[in-house]
Amino acid sequence: MRGLLRHPGFAAFMGANVLERFASSALTVLLGFQVYELTRNPLDLGWLGLAEAVPGVTLVLYGGHVADRHRRRRIVLVTTVLLAALAGSLALASGTGHVLLTLFVAAFLTGAVSAFEGPAASGLEAHVVPLARLVPGLALLATTGRLANVLGPVAGGFAWAALGPRGTYLALAALFAVSALAMLGVPEPPVPAAPEGISAWRSIRDGVAYVFRDQLLLGSMALDLFAVFFGGATALLPVFATDILHVGPEGFGLLRSAAGAGSFVAALLAARFLPQRRAGAALHWVIAGFGVAMVVFGLSRSLTLSLAALFVAGLCDGISVVIRRAILRLASPEAMRGRIAAVKSVFVGSSNELGAFESGVAASLLGASAAVWSGGLVTLGIVAVTAWRAPRLRRLDLAAMARSVTVR
Repeated sequence: MRGLLRHPGFAAFMGANVLERFASSALTVLLGFQVYELTRNPLDLGWLGLAEAVPGVTLVLYGGHVADRHRRRRIVLVTTVLLAALAGSLALASGTGHVLLTLFVAAFLTGAVSAFEGPAASGLEAHVVPLARLVPGLALLATTGRLANVLGPVAGGFAWAALGPRGTYLALAALFAVSALAMLGVPEPPVPAAPEGISAWRSIRDGVAYVFRDQLLLGSMALDLFAVFFGGATALLPVFATDILHVGPEGFGLLRSAAGAGSFVAALLAARFLPQRRAGAALHWVIAGFGVAMVVFGLSRSLTLSLAALFVAGLCDGISVVIRRAILRLASPEAMRGRIAAVKSVFVGSSNELGAFESGVAASLLGASAAVWSGGLVTLGIVAVTAWRAPRLRRLDLAAMARSVTVR
């Protein structure tokens, strides 16, 4: 732990990441809660997710190209400042006659900013986590990030009840600003060398082709994509909190945080107990566990059981996050980290928003409960297919892979 914190830029990067994740998780769930509070229509939650996903899908590959051609720390700084300005704008718009439209525009702009921030931050992470302490370092970043995800929605829910929309959005703007200041403590790595005369389109195509040639990258991304797309329930939590469990905004915050709490515990355990030599098999088992937990959550009518199911889902997801981040780090060449992270965002990051749209549509057709438990069953089928079609991923040994990277 001390060695990690003394590594140049690690503590500053972790602090900036925690603040940004705290504010972003609160902002995302509060946008959804406010939309549902205004319309009481679960389909609108799906449209909100789609509004955020569209720029994520259309811009993130270019964002990866930019991250591989420009200074990554500067990109993260600029995008974090833009998020602060966006939260401040939401505070100013509160109480006006166009709140609903403003919320959808804010979701769209959040997705656009994240399309550039994500690939740059992923490339920057590789310079602050030493390869010799890869799993503990990634687990610590995941632990603190998940802690932020736990506390962000809870604090946002209680702040909403105490301060109202304007005060809450102003507080989030301040947190984004402090995150940008913390990022100044991260050393600026050199811009990766790039061949001359390569167009942006060719650069993007090369990054996509690299991922599709690598079974570890493609398999891990596809596994998470479909699991989140069909098995996620985050977008429907306002429906469960309001209409099914009847627990109000405070209960909504607890539901939203339960999965984050499980992920936080998983990240703590992963630093010491992750089965690195059987990491591929572990990845399949924990995503299957995620699917089972979603089935239980969809059928539950008890707040206690629902919180437990979401905690287990988060526990499984937290373990998978550490494994997938390790795969991304070890399988990505330095000059292509931004573009590969961008492809991952298309597979994984945008699956959250597209999954939110799918959940909203499914809930409007089947009901919220059926949409969730049926998605959990689909997730189990996806795990079985991936285990069959991606044997190299199933047999992944992270320890051996790290040694091969060190040798190269």
